[in-house]
Amino acid sequence: MGFINAFKGAYKGFLNNRHETTTMPRQKRSSYKAAGYDRLNYSWKTNGSSADRAIQSDNKTVRNKARDMIRNNVYVKQAMRSLMLNVCGTGTKPQLQIKRTNGKQNDKLNVAIENEWAKWTRYDSFTANGIDCLASVERKIINTLFSDGEIFIRLIKKPFGRSQIPLAIELLEADQIDDDYVDNRTSKVDQWRMGILRDKFGRAKKYAFLAEHPDDFPLAYKYSSKRHMIVDASEVIHLCLGERVGQTRGISWIASALSDMHQLQGFQEAVIIGKRIQSSTMGFISTTDPEGLIGDDVMDNERVMDFNAGQFHYLGANESITVPDLGNSNDNFEQFNTVMLRALAAGCGTSFESVSRDFSKTNYSSSRLSLMEDRDHYRMIQTYLKDHFFQPLYDVWLELAVASQVLDLPNYELDSEKFRQVHWMFRGWGYVDPSKEISSYKEAIKAGLKTQSQIIAEQGGDIHEIMATRKNEIDLAKELGLNFDVNMSDSPDNVATQGNIEESTTESNQENEENKETT
Repeated sequence: MGFINAFKGAYKGFLNNRHETTTMPRQKRSSYKAAGYDRLNYSWKTNGSSADRAIQSDNKTVRNKARDMIRNNVYVKQAMRSLMLNVCGTGTKPQLQIKRTNGKQNDKLNVAIENEWAKWTRYDSFTANGIDCLASVERKIINTLFSDGEIFIRLIKKPFGRSQIPLAIELLEADQIDDDYVDNRTSKVDQWRMGILRDKFGRAKKYAFLAEHPDDFPLAYKYSSKRHMIVDASEVIHLCLGERVGQTRGISWIASALSDMHQLQGFQEAVIIGKRIQSSTMGFISTTDPEGLIGDDVMDNERVMDFNAGQFHYLGANESITVPDLGNSNDNFEQFNTVMLRALAAGCGTSFESVSRDFSKTNYSSSRLSLMEDRDHYRMIQTYLKDHFFQPLYDVWLELAVASQVLDLPNYELDSEKFRQVHWMFRGWGYVDPSKEISSYKEAIKAGLKTQSQIIAEQGGDIHEIMATRKNEIDLAKELGLNFDVNMSDSPDNVATQGNIEESTTESNQENEENKETT
């Protein structure tokens, strides 16, 4: 009986082993290919840090490398120069838009305010150090944003130089803000973050600046024994084009291109060294003489033979010369250089032609397409400067100019907003093909798609200045009895327009007379 039970158990085990299958765990597959890890992208490691966390750990290193590249790399220097020239030009000017009760421009008041602004923005009044005027400060702002990604502008409310308005500015680099500053007396809802005290909504309340630049020793003089300057946010303009939500500080505009530029710099250096070695041909003289080679000199216990250009040396009976083939052709240098410069142009938002100064492969269509995209980028930066620098600075200046009685504005206390209406005249751009573009502008004006003011503003001009200058030219030409080929009053389009204006004026006059008779 025991044998039968043992047989049954063995047979049952055989059946179980026969039908038993091993279930392999199902491999997890990523919904997005970029999220997967395989042998091609296994080294691609990422983290989910916030914008401030990423900036805090790398900002100083990136900033210093960007400044080093600007100092030592001609292409990066040109990229910064191109961006600065296209955004700033010769400087930005205000065009006041104050209107009378009838809706017309109050030219007298507008010109008076513009003149006072021009006086205040002179170098001795505009900056506390008495060095930079507004145009110079604007250029430094763009250059600093390019290298550092941010700049701090401190408002000092006291008069300097020839100005009676109690206001001047001081430029502070990102190095001068203490990233590690913490004050235990801060309320629970506020937080110090990288030198900026923010409330629970992220709005800046105070800035912790170092009294002196931390890396200026031993050139700096100890003006004050205080280590920090805690400045209220109402007295600071922080310019920083943030890219992520919650970003407190800025990062260099060329951060993504720095690695490529470093590789290009090393490649260029290697090519130069190779070419210098190639051009300085050297050789090795060997001999089978047991007494050895008799040379001209001895260096590091080795005999050296001197060779000069155009000379032939007679070798001994047992001597032979060998010239090594270094093989440093570098046929792909131009291609590699082009690829790296295109990466730089893409990283800083300018065209390849502007960075490389190579216009040999462009035509009208490609140049116009490239310029249009570049100019959209420049206008974006100009708009940012208008909203975050020029207009806030003008608002503070206007308040202090009225308070110090430099400006006497009627009913300012009742309606101060109308005196803040300013159109900022940024640098404009010329025509790529003047004849084609001017013809298209004429058609746009005729069709009512654009106005003369818009077209002149796109070129960086002021219609009021142009019209006044044009009138003076016409009056002066008539006074001197001169007649030029270019005379707007003689053009067929203008004659027809003037005819239409005269007809409409006559009709309106007739209607007014009829209305008077009826009345």
